[in-house]
Amino acid sequence: MKHESVMTHLSVEDYLRGEESAERRHEYVDGFVYAMGGASERHNRISGNIFFHIRSATRGTPCGAYIADMKIRVASVNAFYYPDVVLACAADDDHPYYKERPCLIAEVLSPSTANIDRREKWLHYRQIDSLHYYLIVDPDTVMVEYYCRNAEGEWLGGRLAPDEMLDIDCGPVATVLSLDDIYEDTGLVIPFV
Repeated sequence: MKHESVMTHLSVEDYLRGEESAERRHEYVDGFVYAMGGASERHNRISGNIFFHIRSATRGTPCGAYIADMKIRVASVNAFYYPDVVLACAADDDHPYYKERPCLIAEVLSPSTANIDRREKWLHYRQIDSLHYYLIVDPDTVMVEYYCRNAEGEWLGGRLAPDEMLDIDCGPVATVLSLDDIYEDTGLVIPFV
């Protein structure tokens, strides 16, 4: 997705009110809004694949899986972002337009946002105490970077291997993701081990 800067300083209230009727989505960082562009077919397919597996695991639980249009609020840096996929399980995290306590966030890269996803968003997202998983997915080659918070609160990272299953455990939701799950029907070939 392309990120275009719109140099207008807004309050959080004005930003949220504007997003309810905006034709294009905008991310918000400390008073400034950034218009978001469209995404490729493969980007959408990958987001949909991740959402499908996460959403399937949430059935019958209080958790919610969201794709593309649910904002994440990072209060510590006064920011709102639109991740590609979100899993949130906190019952009191009930705002209809954003979540503050996600357990998992997945971002599918695009040329214009790759650096933002890897640096700015990652620095901001990891300040969210409830976050346990952050996935960065390349839509042009088979590569998924993941970060998982361990019981001591430390972040451990790696790249998902072709024969690896990433265990997702968010309270009432437990599932796994593989490269096959994420890249299904994208035209990209998963390498053999």
